[in-house]
Amino acid sequence: VAPTGSGKTLAAFLSAIDGLLHREPRAPDAPPRGTSVLYVSPLKALAVDVERNLRSPLVGITQAAARRGESFTPVTVGIRSGDTSQRDRRALLSKPPDVLITTPESLFLMLTSSARETLRGVDTVILDEIHAVAGTKRGAHLALSLERLERLTSGPVRRIGLSATVRPHEEVARFLAGQAPVTVVAPPSPSHLELDVTVPVDDMTQLHRAGEQDEDGNGEGDTQSIWPFVEDDVIDRILEVRSTIVFCNSRGQAERLTSHLNERYAARLGDDASDEERVLARSHHGSVSKEQRALVEDDLKTGRLRCVVATSSLELGIDMGAVDLVVQVSSPPSVASGLQRVGRAGHQVGETSRGVVYPTTRHDLVGATVTAQLMREGRIERLSVPSNPLDVLAQQTVAATALEPLDVEEWFETVRRSAPYAALPRSAFEATLDLLAGRYPSDA
Repeated sequence: VAPTGSGKTLAAFLSAIDGLLHREPRAPDAPPRGTSVLYVSPLKALAVDVERNLRSPLVGITQAAARRGESFTPVTVGIRSGDTSQRDRRALLSKPPDVLITTPESLFLMLTSSARETLRGVDTVILDEIHAVAGTKRGAHLALSLERLERLTSGPVRRIGLSATVRPHEEVARFLAGQAPVTVVAPPSPSHLELDVTVPVDDMTQLHRAGEQDEDGNGEGDTQSIWPFVEDDVIDRILEVRSTIVFCNSRGQAERLTSHLNERYAARLGDDASDEERVLARSHHGSVSKEQRALVEDDLKTGRLRCVVATSSLELGIDMGAVDLVVQVSSPPSVASGLQRVGRAGHQVGETSRGVVYPTTRHDLVGATVTAQLMREGRIERLSVPSNPLDVLAQQTVAATALEPLDVEEWFETVRRSAPYAALPRSAFEATLDLLAGRYPSDA
């Protein structure tokens, strides 16, 4: 557990990469070794970012070894997610990378197909931004996938969980390790956070009289809406710094705000500005194509773009370069989410993360003020691991039996090793199996 931008991900990889570099060379006629290190990201964008950032030091290691006249087998890296093409997936099967970067859903699909054979040699699993899944059914699903992976491998798998915003540590440690022993590493780390809540009008009670609008900026008119004031103020702040990320709580709001920011900025420039100069911001969210998202991220990092308007797609761990300011429109969904978002600014050790929150209604003002104060104090919401979600158990049971027969007793023990199902009653387990087999209580 360490602050955003402190190098947690690279630190987690160091030991695994060192082991890969010192392994025995593979004979030319030997079969592929398979994947040794599995990195699981809750976001596709984060997975792509980690792959890109990991390749650079690996190239540096190879070049340094060449200068010293040392020979070793280079460490290979691959990525599999919902964006991976069929051609690339076939390549991953024929030549499994040493390090595979994936998502919880793609790991589940691999375990339920012939691709699982490439995972038999996995000895290290890194779960990044673990807080994003541990308290949800998605996390329970991932926990069972990890236990299935453990059954598949020849030896124990070391698990490493990473997070900047998690509480309590012990609960997430239990989720990570299940029944195995676990160590929590959480060194003291002072926070460098500069956060303001800004209302760009003198009196919010005078708004929404002539033309009512909702929190997304929809309505009959904007004569008395707060949105024009927010948009103008956001533009001023964007122009004061080199790069800005504006976070919204929905994709629709992100698209509308991007359009309005560009329209108002173009109006300031006048008719002489080129089409390219009129673009102040671009949107980034899950509905944007993979290629467009990558282009937007690169433009912001290189300074070709002043602002990105995003949803949670840029919230977790992604290195967006030297971002100077984060703007949150409407109160953030949670304290942890707010800290993650503001942490995109000053994403370096010791740097100050600067953020501004713009409430859009009087009710939102109360929530934004309270959330901002809790963010300053670091008082993150308590996380709780789901207990015995039987729908997830049913799905994983069907998947586990898809490729081979499954012993009921062994499967029950496997399920109970995961934290979400540590207290699963035998009766609930058998009832789930009966349901899948088409036997119902009324048939008894």
